[in-house]
Amino acid sequence: MHAMTRLATAFALAAATFGSSALLADEARYNQIALRAEVSQEIAHDLMHVTLYSESQNEDAAKLAAEITNTLNAGLTQARAVKGITAALGSRHSYPVYDDKGQTITAWRERGEIRLESADFAALSTLTGKMLKTLKMGGMNFSIASPTRKTHEDALLKDAVNAFKARAQLATDALGGSGYKLVSLNLNSGGFQPPMPMRMNAMKAEMMDGGASPQIEAGTSQVTVNADGVIEVQMP
Repeated sequence: MHAMTRLATAFALAAATFGSSALLADEARYNQIALRAEVSQEIAHDLMHVTLYSESQNEDAAKLAAEITNTLNAGLTQARAVKGITAALGSRHSYPVYDDKGQTITAWRERGEIRLESADFAALSTLTGKMLKTLKMGGMNFSIASPTRKTHEDALLKDAVNAFKARAQLATDALGGSGYKLVSLNLNSGGFQPPMPMRMNAMKAEMMDGGASPQIEAGTSQVTVNADGVIEVQMP
């Protein structure tokens, strides 16, 4: 009986403790407000990306593959000889070409890419113009280099925290609170790069003229840092 009594007492104490903890948890969530602050900045693109490709067709798949490989290898050698430019192979694929009835394979078509990247827009533009004598233009776009993005995100992070603190104080004042405690805070960064249509045909012709490099409009991207958090307003 004594053992059963002690056991019952233990269960009663545990239940009381659990109830108290639940009550404290409910009280801790009282006057809590979720807030969000966002800061952003337009950052100039400082990296240029160019995609060139070789595409051909042949009845002999092996000869076709060798032709594409030789063209791409020559392009890589040419690009890697220019200081400050990174060159790498991109996607490559082949597919069969059928007759009018769609039943018999009459030839093979293959395409392979070379991707170029550089912070020196003039050098990459000049190189691209030279490489267009043996390759075709696949695309051109711009981005923010990782070190540049990190530097701006670090600065924006401080601004986001200050913006969150200002919003937290504003909410506290609106509720008539005497102050607030920070319960949680999450910081996230992101960015948005608007589409940048390029006049590829005109630019290709300008690059192949052999004259001065065309004027490049790199544009900008919006880098954003969000501060999402919860505060507990202390009432007087």
